[in-house]
Amino acid sequence: MRPFSLLIKPASADCNLRCDYCFYLEKCRLYPQSSRHRMSEEVLSRLVRSYLDTEQPVHTFAWQGGEPTLMGLEFFRRVTDLQAEHGRAGTAVANGLQTNATLIDDALAEHLAQYRFLVGCSLDGPARMHNRYRRALSGKPSHADVLRGIRTLQRHQVEFNILVLVSRANVRHAREVYRYLTDQGFLFHQYIPCVEFNEQGEPEPISITGDEWGAFLCAIFKEWYPDDIYTVSVRNFDALLNRLVDGTVVVCTMGDNCCQYFVVEHNGDIYPCDFFVDEDLKLGNIMNASWEDLLACRTYCDFGARKRKWHAACSTCDCLDLCSGDCLKHRMYAGNPPQNRSRLCSGIKQFIGHTRTHFEALAQQVRRERSAQGQWPVQT
Repeated sequence: MRPFSLLIKPASADCNLRCDYCFYLEKCRLYPQSSRHRMSEEVLSRLVRSYLDTEQPVHTFAWQGGEPTLMGLEFFRRVTDLQAEHGRAGTAVANGLQTNATLIDDALAEHLAQYRFLVGCSLDGPARMHNRYRRALSGKPSHADVLRGIRTLQRHQVEFNILVLVSRANVRHAREVYRYLTDQGFLFHQYIPCVEFNEQGEPEPISITGDEWGAFLCAIFKEWYPDDIYTVSVRNFDALLNRLVDGTVVVCTMGDNCCQYFVVEHNGDIYPCDFFVDEDLKLGNIMNASWEDLLACRTYCDFGARKRKWHAACSTCDCLDLCSGDCLKHRMYAGNPPQNRSRLCSGIKQFIGHTRTHFEALAQQVRRERSAQGQWPVQT
């Protein structure tokens, strides 16, 4: 059995915020039977037990949403109890939690610290940028509540990183975003491009262009290199270095096949990717399907193979080894699916062209320094 990880939606698309660019809120339409979606004990137990029965180098549980902290502390206590109960000797278990951080309190943070959860917190920069699109259902800004949650994690020494969605609100302010995060003492960053399309396949107004994405990454790189390379971890850059140093893929967009993980919905339904939780791509349900069967499912294998069906020009592009045609989601816009070229292609080329020689030099440096411990901050 080839390795795979799980991206789990215990509260489905339910969330206490209503971010303008959230692509998952609409998935509630798949489960109209209730307005409140929560993973049951039966599904959770089956999920944890069956996954821990598989052979994995690391059993990786990524808890996402919606907003997974809506499940409350008792749910996550049950998660770790089940993992302890069903984990075999020598089994390595890793838990990740992606959250808007507004519901983090001391009790939850204490539990996350005890069981070494890696927490990703969504924060798009200073208040005026973050609050433009990230608000509560009432319209209340969320920036202050996010910071309060992050400070709670810090008090309990929970490992966390910051996920910045790069949208119209902050795409022209890369330096300010980077400096804001580092001034706050947040030294593990990940930057994610906002690329959303309407039903006609046209980009939503909040989306960024390829050229804007390239300029943003180049500006972040300028702030990071060379002074911050040992103090600030930018996952976008770590991923490139992993690829150049070891040939390994640590972010799915850089792989040449999309069969890398499964999405598990609150009721046990399984999908191939959280950008493609659609009825026609449902692979089965964990209550009556085995992981072996899901891995061999024709729908899953066909979905994964779509990654290599990139634009013809990609095959001769000198960036292909580092981008693999980019995420399938970024190719799905009007007039382009037959060609399979990423909306961000121009920006990816701009960034790699501007920085490749620097990354290759850094890769050589990493190889020389491998014997030295703790010198390179790497996120997993």
